[in-house]
Amino acid sequence: MKVKKLAAIDIGSNAIRMLIANVVQTEGEHPIFMKSEMVRVPIRLGQDSFTVGEISNKNTKRVVRAMKAFKLLMKINKVNNYMACATSALRESNNAVELVKKVKKKTGIKIEIIDGKKEAEIISYSNVISDQGHNSNYLYIDVGGGSTEFSIIKNRKRISSKSFKTGTVRMINGMVNDEVWVKIEDWIKKNTEEIDKIQLLGTGGNINKVFKLLDTKEGNPITYIKLNSFYNDLKVLSYEERILKYNLNLDRADVIIPALEIYLKAFNWSGANKIFVPKIGLSDGMIKMMYKKYNA
Repeated sequence: MKVKKLAAIDIGSNAIRMLIANVVQTEGEHPIFMKSEMVRVPIRLGQDSFTVGEISNKNTKRVVRAMKAFKLLMKINKVNNYMACATSALRESNNAVELVKKVKKKTGIKIEIIDGKKEAEIISYSNVISDQGHNSNYLYIDVGGGSTEFSIIKNRKRISSKSFKTGTVRMINGMVNDEVWVKIEDWIKKNTEEIDKIQLLGTGGNINKVFKLLDTKEGNPITYIKLNSFYNDLKVLSYEERILKYNLNLDRADVIIPALEIYLKAFNWSGANKIFVPKIGLSDGMIKMMYKKYNA
């Protein structure tokens, strides 16, 4: 039996996460991916990038400190290889190149800024499609702070993908106009109208949290009625009340509302009535992409 330790650093618009995973390989068997540690740091880079166009000095310093901590954790865990990817907050920031250079100089960690297409490609390595045993046709939605990736999965194959600048951090700052929603609605309706029995497949920190709060059994979906009811319950509460009643992180209690709005709109525009939540994301795809790269 061979064990390889891999780390994935996801630099998002709402938070930065590091996943450390053990990949167990025995001769003649498929590798087993076991999550060892997940660390989440609530640095809202999208608040800087989407409103003023660049990452502030304060948050740049916080990113450097987080990367130093991640490097130390990787050393302690004897990580063999790592991958660090940044999404919409950095790719839209005017000083992203300078931040990436500073992180490399101070910590040795190399950050790759990826576009929406590459993000969807990496997530596809997570086997989110093949791991679902209930249906074969899905509208897959990955909601982030700066963008949302939509994919059409037909007969278990991804046939179309599109990234829209409709993330939760953008929404709480009033930066998503009606024109963007019309484009998303048109894309979803056009790509789902001829697909029978389509359901939603949702990933992202917010839908994962809702899945847990609703005490949903692993592998079971959340119905539209249940999700909509929970959304209405949350919406009437103040920010502080959401934190106290549902034990939400400070940086989750505001973005969870717009995240649910995206999923509910997708329900209405696709005609689906259930959403499956496999609890995977970009970091899971990065781990599997790295394993394939180093074991090809």
